[in-house]
Amino acid sequence: MDTLEKEDLARYNRQIILPELGITGQEKLKGAKVLVIGAGGLGCPALQYLVGAGVGFIGIVEDDVVELSNLHRQVLYGITDIGRSKALAASEKLSLLNPLIQIISYQQRLVPENAEMLFRGYDLVLDGSDNFETRFLVNDTCVLLNMPFVFGAVFRFDGQVSVFNYEGGPVYRDVFPEAPSEDQRPNCEDSGVLGMLPGVIGSYMAAEAIKIITGIGTPLSGRLLVIDLLDNSSQVFMIAGANPDLKKDKEKSGTEEAYAINLEQFKRLSDLHAQRVCVIDVREVYEFEELPTLALNIPLYELLTAQLPLDKILVFICQSGSRSRMAVQVLKGHYKGEMYSLGTLLFK
Repeated sequence: MDTLEKEDLARYNRQIILPELGITGQEKLKGAKVLVIGAGGLGCPALQYLVGAGVGFIGIVEDDVVELSNLHRQVLYGITDIGRSKALAASEKLSLLNPLIQIISYQQRLVPENAEMLFRGYDLVLDGSDNFETRFLVNDTCVLLNMPFVFGAVFRFDGQVSVFNYEGGPVYRDVFPEAPSEDQRPNCEDSGVLGMLPGVIGSYMAAEAIKIITGIGTPLSGRLLVIDLLDNSSQVFMIAGANPDLKKDKEKSGTEEAYAINLEQFKRLSDLHAQRVCVIDVREVYEFEELPTLALNIPLYELLTAQLPLDKILVFICQSGSRSRMAVQVLKGHYKGEMYSLGTLLFK
């Protein structure tokens, strides 16, 4: 563990006096190596707070250059940075913020050919990428190397944060098994994003990284935090993961696992209550359009505002079962009827 110097003690004083963190926690931060994928909307705030907190070694993977349209949300950059490498510009600004840490910039795109090489030697990855291919690559490489990673995503007014592959917990593919086709993918370039949203989500990502490094608090492993800045709402969804002990604990505690049914049970339920069973596909619209089912399509995050049939038995389905379980959790306390999570997609 790295020993703190006099300047460390002065710089991080407000953080060190937190009893949960203390000298030991600050020494863990100083000795940590964190790789940040992307120096854009999410990467900028996450990097600033990781550097400010004293994470001793930070890598930045980014092949893009600064554009004028970036400046409303990517607050590390200014007008004079337009056309410059984001990785280099970010490294320069961050070094001014905290010269005590080491920063290395990788001016390249993360691809299968370089992912393993770039990840090795780091303790933790923060994924601030904006496309499915990179997110799947981050996930698969972290699983291969047994590394945890912090996930963040933003779209319009909504943001998501979670921690994957942490101490036997779920991985990204447990929630998002497959990427949508090219023409079905939502993106900020077409739909927009509120400038402050990446700042909020990026800050959450940095906080999750600090908790993992120092061992304080409860990281968002097995949980997906969803924040909507338009109505100031936030929800935490449970994710069914790879840890069998976690699943057993859920079943014992009577959480959403108790509502899970298999295909045979669903068929019995349908035979007994043919007119009352309402099957709802909680995948996103683009997923439903690409691979439609016979179910009613209501995306997971729209359930609370949707007009649900009050006299029906609701059965939720999705690609992997994770989001259908979340649907039960979301509606508990809001829907008084019977609800079940089937998970499996139902085709004619």
